[in-house]
Amino acid sequence: MFISNAMAAEGAASAPGGEYASLIMIAVFGLIFYFMIYRPQSKRVKEHKSLMSSMTKGDEVLTNGGLIGKISKITEENDYVKIDISTDLTVTIKKDYISAVLPKGTMKSL
Repeated sequence: MFISNAMAAEGAASAPGGEYASLIMIAVFGLIFYFMIYRPQSKRVKEHKSLMSSMTKGDEVLTNGGLIGKISKITEENDYVKIDISTDLTVTIKKDYISAVLPKGTMKSL
């Protein structure tokens, strides 16, 4: 009622290379996604897996929750670690929640 029907002009030319421009744009977005998101994340996962496999009894570790302790026992079958936070306090956590292995003597220096 208020809007009149618009008629498209016959024979309107499309932009040259329009079909290839969209493919190129998709490829560029794919490359940006790979180099900005996927590649750094896979590198972090690989480094964390090597950290988890290199842990041994007696290592001082930092957990994601901020706890610092010394590994007293590692169980390989279910990926749990017992950490001594003090002489009479032991915590059991999953290996995945260990964020860093600290240098020896870190607990005494705190």
